[in-house]
Amino acid sequence: MLAKLMTYTLLGIDAHPVEVEVDISSAHQPSKTLVGLPEAAVRESLHRIERAIANSGFEVCYDRVVVNLAPADLPKQAASFDLPICLGMLAASGQIPGDRLDQFAVVGELSLEGTMRPARGALSMAVSAARDVEHRALIVPEQSAVEAAVVESVEVYGVTSIAQAVGFLTGAIDLDPVPARVDHWFEAYGQEPLDFADVRGQELAKRAMTIAAAGNHNLLMLGPPGSGKTMLAKRLPTILPSLTNGESIETTQVYSAVGRLPPGQPLLVRRPFRSPHHTISEAGLVGGGSVPAPGEISLAHHGVLFLDELPEFQRRTLEVLRQPLEEGTVTISRAQRSTTLPADFMLVSALNPCPCGFRGDPRRSCHCSPPQVERYMNKISGPLLDRIDLHIEVPAVPVDELASKASGTTSERMREQVIAARQRQLSRFAESKTRFNAQMTSRELRQHVPLDGECREILRRAVEELGLSARAHDKVIRVARTIADLDSVDTPTPEHVQEAVGYRVLDRRIWT
Repeated sequence: MLAKLMTYTLLGIDAHPVEVEVDISSAHQPSKTLVGLPEAAVRESLHRIERAIANSGFEVCYDRVVVNLAPADLPKQAASFDLPICLGMLAASGQIPGDRLDQFAVVGELSLEGTMRPARGALSMAVSAARDVEHRALIVPEQSAVEAAVVESVEVYGVTSIAQAVGFLTGAIDLDPVPARVDHWFEAYGQEPLDFADVRGQELAKRAMTIAAAGNHNLLMLGPPGSGKTMLAKRLPTILPSLTNGESIETTQVYSAVGRLPPGQPLLVRRPFRSPHHTISEAGLVGGGSVPAPGEISLAHHGVLFLDELPEFQRRTLEVLRQPLEEGTVTISRAQRSTTLPADFMLVSALNPCPCGFRGDPRRSCHCSPPQVERYMNKISGPLLDRIDLHIEVPAVPVDELASKASGTTSERMREQVIAARQRQLSRFAESKTRFNAQMTSRELRQHVPLDGECREILRRAVEELGLSARAHDKVIRVARTIADLDSVDTPTPEHVQEAVGYRVLDRRIWT
């Protein structure tokens, strides 16, 4: 007897539909065969499923069992195939009717006693189910049901065991769909615990942070140890606009696929902030593996990636950031297939001016020799620096400002400016795929950023004196456009262009 039902497998962060076919026929010797390119965790599942069936009070089949996972050329991984294979076996052996199996997609890992364990990527599977007109209902482990239910167009039913799943499919028990409760999660977890008011002094750095957040520009900070670079970077998400529902689901998909969702929080509602250690590998940063998995740049999707002590990272590791910074995605190619992962993030980096950190500090002496400084700085290539829009200095804070009781600029005030500037950009790019000034193409630069003669003269001198590349030249114009948006001005003025050029001063002072 043959039974069929639908499930999903994860590739990267995307869920792909898989049809589970279970055929049972009489044979002199019992055997169980699993085909369809299963990975090790799936191949091992037959032993686990057999004992789960027995311990749940059902009969174990001792005939010839063949399980096919179609399409056959798609790799099948993870233990989420346990429940669909189990239900297929029960239906094919005649222990349960199979007339309702075609109404649901089924996902879940089993324990030996027949209870459910959470499934990775439940949200991605719900997103895939929402595109399937025939299977817009999901049966998932109860622990993963709230996560999958945030996709409001899909009915999600959570089960705790094989027995409950069978009872629901046979009509013996009724289950209500799990409510989405998206608004509840935004209200419960949407508050930011940090504030720029905690940072004493550094008002010029806060100004640069506001510009970076308003136009989605990448930012580099140069300063001695203890000047507040990390504090500033950690507070950048607090001035970015709140995640939209769509952005929240996209970001949560990445964390769900790698099993990194915070306990009890099925939906990420704050922009992620990732700060990997400088010993990270290329695969850890951009993603990789025999079956490509997301890396740090994908975990920072719609958020901030902070690289502290930038020259301490391996140069090859930093160079792999070039394509994601330009395209907002990263493509990982393997022999059989390629996987494209999301990587739309703001890059914020920090570095000291020399190995000891005190070069140029009037209060501390630097003992680094010029060759040492040169080797330290040469770890960052010119092409990577070109892709960073703003370079700012973050000097040590005077002791009087540290002791002051006066609050600095707050995140709320900076966020109001950022949201107003981004609204102007949304109106400007209403008929384009571009969303932010940092993403403008060369054609859009000519269309949306008209410059007068004085502005062009400032740019010409900057190119000649700082040795700016064509890419850096365009980035100055994009930053000037963002500064004009913050001032609610339609056309950048010479003052805006001059300020934008000022944020490229590191090109001359450090790199040449």
